[in-house]
Amino acid sequence: MIRDLFIVFVVFFTAVTGFSQEETSAETSRDSIKVKADTLVVKGEKKVQNPLAPSKAAFYSAVLPGLGQIYNKRYWKLPIVYGAMATTIYFYIDNNNELDRYRDAYKRRVAGFTDDEFSNPDGTPFVTTERLQDAQDTFRRNRDLSALLTLGIYVLNIVDANVDAHLKQYNIDNDLSFKVKPYLNNDPFNNQVHYGLSLNLDF
Repeated sequence: MIRDLFIVFVVFFTAVTGFSQEETSAETSRDSIKVKADTLVVKGEKKVQNPLAPSKAAFYSAVLPGLGQIYNKRYWKLPIVYGAMATTIYFYIDNNNELDRYRDAYKRRVAGFTDDEFSNPDGTPFVTTERLQDAQDTFRRNRDLSALLTLGIYVLNIVDANVDAHLKQYNIDNDLSFKVKPYLNNDPFNNQVHYGLSLNLDF
């Protein structure tokens, strides 16, 4: 009996608290609606969604990396985009230059010359022909990987601009709420009343 009274008290207290919170949130939402309406009247402007904004942002980033981020007014992303692309381009150029060095030396070595930069003044090589060939393979692989990373960053730059433009137009309001309500259920088999709480998530 005491247990049932305690459960009823908890359910009642929860119901009253939830009802008062609903009234407060309703009043707050009405006030916020009034404030928003006044703000719109004073400024005389209304936010209108532009369905072409994501496409524009993606197009701008495709033409010039970082331009879509500027269009979305995400200026803090520019150092990330240009820093990442500059790093991969630097490694591409460096590996390509090293590949040319070793390839030229390898071609002269195969042609019978021993005056390349990887040989001593007396003509004895300090880097073997096999090592020159292995170095070419390594730098070629690193160069190709740098090119792929540059292309990947370029694509991510376009995707980021498109997704960011979509998220900027996403409607975020205060409709998300968590409500606790009393729950009463009459069991038809044993004619007992079961008490509980109902948790509702509205969004």
